[in-house]
Amino acid sequence: MSVALPGLTFGAERGKSPVELSTAIIQVAKKNIPSVVHIEVTGQQEMATPSLPFNDDPLFRRFFGAPQSPRKFKRETKGLGTGMIIDSQGHILTNYHVVGGANKIDVLLSNGNTFQAKLIGTDPKTDLAVIRITAKEQFPSVAFGDSDKVEVGEWVVAIGHPRGLDQTVTQGIISAKHRRGITDPTGYQDFLQTDAAINPGNSGGPLLNLRGDVIGVNTIIVSGSGGFEGIGLAIPSNIAQHVAKLLISQGKVERGWLGISAQDMTPVMAKNLAIEFKKGALIGDVVKGSPAEKAGIRKNDIVIAFQGKDITDAAMLRNEISMSPIGKDVRMATLRAGKRQDIVVRIGDPKDAARVLSASVRERLGAEVRQLTQKEAEKYRMNVNDCVVITSVEQKGPLAKAGFEVGDVILEVNGQAVGSADSFVQLVALLRPNQRITLLALDHSTGNTGYVTVTVR
Repeated sequence: MSVALPGLTFGAERGKSPVELSTAIIQVAKKNIPSVVHIEVTGQQEMATPSLPFNDDPLFRRFFGAPQSPRKFKRETKGLGTGMIIDSQGHILTNYHVVGGANKIDVLLSNGNTFQAKLIGTDPKTDLAVIRITAKEQFPSVAFGDSDKVEVGEWVVAIGHPRGLDQTVTQGIISAKHRRGITDPTGYQDFLQTDAAINPGNSGGPLLNLRGDVIGVNTIIVSGSGGFEGIGLAIPSNIAQHVAKLLISQGKVERGWLGISAQDMTPVMAKNLAIEFKKGALIGDVVKGSPAEKAGIRKNDIVIAFQGKDITDAAMLRNEISMSPIGKDVRMATLRAGKRQDIVVRIGDPKDAARVLSASVRERLGAEVRQLTQKEAEKYRMNVNDCVVITSVEQKGPLAKAGFEVGDVILEVNGQAVGSADSFVQLVALLRPNQRITLLALDHSTGNTGYVTVTVR
């Protein structure tokens, strides 16, 4: 970055005119405030009914005529957030946690006009969502920059509605890049970190460079107090744009699949493999019948590049695969026994993944599973996305031999939470033949939980 004094002009990118720091933030604010919107959401929350003393006692109700209260009731909830208009047709990009589950979404523009928005699509894995407002006139919209070119130390500006204070502008720098595993280790995260002041209500607002281009979507803060403490995280614009386009065109995001498990490469792993240490993603397992297996990728291969981009860790590899179009042939560079291998692999369809992975569950465990229903989740006091229920068991399969029956619930595999049915089948697909595993399970007939050891086929 070149600096020219005394005019305080910064030349951040080649081929572009320098930015005058003394007025840059003013220009960024003027350019983008009309495209930044205030979002108010209305939803419902289910609450347990407070119980009075003796309220559940039938003798008390008989003699004093006390009506039996319902176990739960619903109350209306309100929420605030920020969004940015991304095209003249009124599509607005925001966070999933701002609008997900809302019954009503109201949008307030900087000029005072209000609209009721329609939900277009959501992607919980990246915490992004698109809503839309409509009018006869065209809307002002933000412009996106290339988040891959953002540098640590670069000045940035945040615009949003913290705690309902409209059109709030703050400034700071990019403190770090590639912050991953902050909230969901299995999510598609690659946050930019900034010290620009961000508070509750800023979620979904833009993080901009000094040229006024969006380079991130402000999402969460790392704070012990619940308020600003100098650590804010934003979803990079390249990820946000990719997800927004899919939500607008398809209403959902379908991610590519290769059928591998990977972990970060470390010096200790390199020593154990007797190779020179290099950053990359170490392949732990390859799913039988997956695109990766068909392309010749093997366990202990180290992925060092994907489509010409250096791979530094497993999370980066997962993100690159997820952003690749289904059916596209991609080039990967791996190290095998210290020698470079160039491999072409076709990105798989998640529908094929479900078929292959479900077959793995039948093959390895001799059973089939599904997600819990809401009724079952309430019965067992669990979340529907926290475990799976067994729907069929082979008479001589591994689960049957261990005493499992239809209706039993599996909560953990080797100490790892099962999560959704999709997560469970992916866990099972990567198990080795004859591997002994420990399952935390719930007996559907007694409601008791316990650990059971199973040897997979």
